[in-house]
Order: sequence, then C-alpha cells, then structure tokens
Amino acid sequence: MIARHWSRGFKLFLLFMVIFGLIAVQVAYNRTAWFDNRIIHFVQSSESPALTSLAKALSLVGSSKIVITLSLVIMAALFLFLKHRLELLFFLWAGVTSHILNSILKNWFHRERPNIHRIIEEAGFSFPSGHSMAAFTVYGALTFLLWRHIRTGEARVLLVAVCFILTAAIGWSRIYLGVHYPSDVIGGYAASCAWLMLSIVLFEALRSFLEKKRKG
Repeated sequence: MIARHWSRGFKLFLLFMVIFGLIAVQVAYNRTAWFDNRIIHFVQSSESPALTSLAKALSLVGSSKIVITLSLVIMAALFLFLKHRLELLFFLWAGVTSHILNSILKNWFHRERPNIHRIIEEAGFSFPSGHSMAAFTVYGALTFLLWRHIRTGEARVLLVAVCFILTAAIGWSRIYLGVHYPSDVIGGYAASCAWLMLSIVLFEALRSFLEKKRKG
C-alpha cells in the first residue's frame, strides 16, 4: 500500500513540478509578457467599484493574516475535539513548509511586481504568488482532510467545487488588483499543488505504516 501511494503521488508531484518548471523558465527569460499583458488587460477592463471591493475582500481571505487564523482554528479543532493528531501534523507541515518554499522561490527569482495599473500597493517580489500558494495549500489541505471523512459523492463534489472556486477567485483578485502577473498566480498554483501532492504522499505513507505497525 505504501508503494502504491508513493508511485501515484510522485507521478502527480512530478507532473506539477514539470508544469512549474516550464512556467519558471518562461518567467526567468521574460517570455510571458504577451500572455500576462493580455490577461491583465482582460481582467482589469471590467474594473468597477463593486468588483474592486470584491477583489479586496477575496485578497484578504487569501492573506497570511486570515490563512494563519484559519489554520490555528483548524489545528485546534483537530487536536482538541477530533483527536486527529496525525492530521494536525499534516496540516501544520503543509502550511509551514509551503510558506517557506514560497519565500525561497520569491528570493530566487527576484521578479518585480507589475506596474501597469495597481489598485493597491504590495511589497515584496512577485513570482510565485504568495496568496495563490497559501490559498491552494491551506484550502487544498483542508479539502483533502474533509474528503476523507465525507462519504457521499455529492458532498465531495461540492467540497472540491467550493475549494476550486475560492482558490481561483483569490488568484483572480491578485491580478485584478494589479499586484501579480497571471504567470505569478499560475506558477503559485503549480508549485503549491506539487508540494501538496508530496505532503499527501508522506501523510498517507506514514498513516499506513503506523496502522500496519499497530496491527502487527
């Protein structure tokens, strides 16, 4: 069982690593301008006070302040009420290491933020998007944990749909607000998805090992 988890998980991990690598190469050689500018123009062409308020709210949902607060609540629930200490370890690992990975990648690529039409100001480097990585990792990890305890197919589909829409909306907000290129957002999704896949593989392998050890 452990071998199966490693095999399947590593295939997904490597797939998204390749996707991130391809995006990173294009970014490093400044070959994404045509794509980024078209998407930015398309997204910002519908600017309005209502959409700006929505984008700011979504951006806040993906901010470190909200993500950390939500993470603390989830970890407290896992530890105090559900007694799922292994799941707590997985959630903590995924969130903390994803943040560290994002910092390393930002400092490695040193990409400046777009200066086309900024609605808000943001400090730091641009690639990959920290909001996108944090949202995908935390909400993706939460979706994975809840998926394991949901039995109906309809509820699982709804869970994945909510996670997908929320994560995509946070990415859209960063482009709309003018603080990230679309390639930053897509690159953030690819990097965090790869890391989340690897984290899930480690979690499932450890869980299977502990169950086998307890039974044997």
